[in-house]
Amino acid sequence: MHAPNATSEPHSEAHRFLVLLLGSIGVVYGDIGTSPLYAFREALRPFSGDGVHEPEVVGLISLMVWTLTIIVTFKYVLFLLRADNDGEGGTLSLLALLMKKTGSFMPVMFFAGLIGSALFIGDAMITPALSVMSALEGMKLVTPAFSDYVLPISAAIMVGLFSVQSKGTGAVAKFFGPITVVWFLAMAWGGLIHIGDHWRILAALNPVNALWFITHAGWAGIVVLGAVFLTVTGAEALYADLGHFGRTPISVAWFILVFPALALNYLGQGALVLSHPEAMEDPFFLLYPEWALLPMVILATMATIIASQAVITGAFSLARQAVHLGFLPRLLIKFTSETNTGQIYVPAVNMILFVGVIVLIFAFGDSESLATAYGISVTGAMVVTTVMSFQFLRSVWGYSTAAAGLILAPLLAIESVFLLANLLKIHDGGWVPVALAIAIMIVMWTWTRGSQMLREKTARHDIPLEKFIRSVEKSSHALVTVPGTAVFLTSVADKTPAVLLHNIKHNHVLHEQNVILTVRTSEQPYVSDAERVSLTKISDRFAKLELCFGFMDEPNVTRAMTLCKKAGFKFEIMQTSFYLGRRTLIGNPNSGLPWWQDELYIALSGLGIDPSAYFKLPANRVVEIGEQVTI
Repeated sequence: MHAPNATSEPHSEAHRFLVLLLGSIGVVYGDIGTSPLYAFREALRPFSGDGVHEPEVVGLISLMVWTLTIIVTFKYVLFLLRADNDGEGGTLSLLALLMKKTGSFMPVMFFAGLIGSALFIGDAMITPALSVMSALEGMKLVTPAFSDYVLPISAAIMVGLFSVQSKGTGAVAKFFGPITVVWFLAMAWGGLIHIGDHWRILAALNPVNALWFITHAGWAGIVVLGAVFLTVTGAEALYADLGHFGRTPISVAWFILVFPALALNYLGQGALVLSHPEAMEDPFFLLYPEWALLPMVILATMATIIASQAVITGAFSLARQAVHLGFLPRLLIKFTSETNTGQIYVPAVNMILFVGVIVLIFAFGDSESLATAYGISVTGAMVVTTVMSFQFLRSVWGYSTAAAGLILAPLLAIESVFLLANLLKIHDGGWVPVALAIAIMIVMWTWTRGSQMLREKTARHDIPLEKFIRSVEKSSHALVTVPGTAVFLTSVADKTPAVLLHNIKHNHVLHEQNVILTVRTSEQPYVSDAERVSLTKISDRFAKLELCFGFMDEPNVTRAMTLCKKAGFKFEIMQTSFYLGRRTLIGNPNSGLPWWQDELYIALSGLGIDPSAYFKLPANRVVEIGEQVTI
């Protein structure tokens, strides 16, 4: 009787793994999978004046292959995918894990987390614009008349891409996954058919040639390093998207398909340029025979749309983490999967990214110009992640300071060299990602600091809860008792909520049951139902309730409160009123923050979703009482 279930369960697990494997190829590796379109072409430009020579090409390809090996394989796939916070990745998830393990606030790690996340969002704007324009520019090889249509078609594609985000990562991955598999196979085929053009290119597999290139290329070699780093764009998105698909599918996809295809394609491009130097103009598309050129341009365009998906989903995950950790106001977050809580859609982030991408497309005009702006955000984010990994090795895995430094110093040195090389492009457009990152950091720091100051200011007028309850119970004869349960939301459990004070002051009523509710965000991504509820009885009519959610959980208060019945607290949801305080903020430049940060904080507070919607409270059971607060 049980045999069918026993056999179907492994089958179900295998099917689920294959779905995640295919999805990870389509979403996680979309970005890094389109780097061959432009990385080698851009790296060759400094040498194009006097032609290319065999040692330069072999050394350059060797540098690209070993950059992929060291940074993506060793750092991200083998190491950082294991540095997860209960299955979630990304700089903010890593920051939360470090704060949880050390039990203290670390200013250096805090700002590192803000910088890393800000740089990643900047990357999420540049990647879609650069990737799609690079692919469409391949049409110039089919017909030069297409040149005038690259920008409008790029913009149209972006409109379509950002419009479908509300369908969810799972739906997008099902469509994108098979296409990306074909793309990687096509890249591997293009490289394979040309490696034989110049067998000497296989010497690039020897890392000695990469070292020779770095030591002999001189100043041009430093400039080239900025382009070489384009080969690993998308690696940070790989870590940020960990929660969407899981470590095993992402790792398996890298080793069985993605890495081999990338290596073969770069080797093929190198062999092609050595045998046909004129192919420097566009070595990727010239890998393919004339009959395959148009299909490859179409496939490349589809692949670059998919590439954009990797950073977009990573930005959604990062935004949710930032909201729950208190770095951003409560944005609307829509869950797009009933089984995978990592698959989300954040409308505000989607709109900001869309506007940023459209502006970049028309401001730079072509992929060559935009490529100069690329790299700084990626390398900066990677350096930040490596710095935070040092603390991770010490705090979480128990390595000594010397051992952690010995492991990460070579990696940090390599990434720092790449960062310095990219910083040389500041005046050519590299200032764009830096400006974006600074703006995002200012927003997150303003929200964090403003919220802290607001809490400190309101705390000065707080009344201890137990003192207030004793006072109310002594004068209960002056209050009208009404049936049902009243739930008062507050951020400080042992202080009297302002909304409760206002309710008694203005309405002179007290419910039969009164619950002081505090919602706490854990530094773990997910919290089990067993740890969700903490109920403390204060008196016959008052109780304190704390609900704990992970920073990747949906904070559904109504659903969580049903768990209170198991703890012995009886109430009927249709006889329960939820009281919320509605604050109107008024700026005061003498209160701590500069006037412009006051205005920014007030504007950000206006972007936040209504607390009743954020906490999933029943709309017809919510009572709001307003107050004005000067910040």
